[in-house]
Amino acid sequence: MWVVVWIMALPQLAWSGEVYVAVASNFLSPLKEIATRYKEDTGDRLILISGSTGKLYAQARHGAPFDIFLAGDSKRPALLEREGMGVIGTRFTYAIGALVLWGLERVQGEESLAQMSKGKLAIANPKTAPYGRAAQQVLESLGFWKKLQPSLVRGENIAQTLQFVATGNAMLGFVAKSQVEDPRFKFKGSHWEVPVDMHEPIVQQAILLNRGLANSSAKQFLEYLHGAVAKNIMRSYGFRFLEE
Repeated sequence: MWVVVWIMALPQLAWSGEVYVAVASNFLSPLKEIATRYKEDTGDRLILISGSTGKLYAQARHGAPFDIFLAGDSKRPALLEREGMGVIGTRFTYAIGALVLWGLERVQGEESLAQMSKGKLAIANPKTAPYGRAAQQVLESLGFWKKLQPSLVRGENIAQTLQFVATGNAMLGFVAKSQVEDPRFKFKGSHWEVPVDMHEPIVQQAILLNRGLANSSAKQFLEYLHGAVAKNIMRSYGFRFLEE
């Protein structure tokens, strides 16, 4: 099922263009901010469809009406390009994500995981969500993957994973740093930023899909993602860039 977030129009303005953007759950909040600024700067509207990277990829393959795909990894955009559904030459890395271990109580990194004897640990589904795959790699590198299997609860995407912890259904959860850095985030709690050498880099790539090839607004938005306005917003959510 798609989650559609509508960026509403100002009543006195007609849209000069609209772009359907499939976006990984971890990037939804910063993209909402970027969409607002983009609309102010260009008059164009972004229609955001959010979900796990794996499910959005499957929907794109089956003809979902997306102009752009902002994935949480580099694998799925590359597959779409190779399969002829993404426009060759438009794929690029728009951000590098960061993984954190988050809980409502004090989090002490590896020690918190080592001491888990009760409660649940939430991760996103490693098969469909890049942050879930990174969480599995962290647990494997620490030697906890098999030990903590009885404690694991898997979210369909990183947004649901965070909800498991926020609602008390899990004691701890591996979530995106962009979620806990969201200024609207209500559940501050405590978090440990996972060292980057504990998992493969979370390289998040964008690609123009075939449907967007004739949409000048879609091409313009991809250019906008390279600019200072978009990068400053991303940086405020804890994302990094290849050049940094």
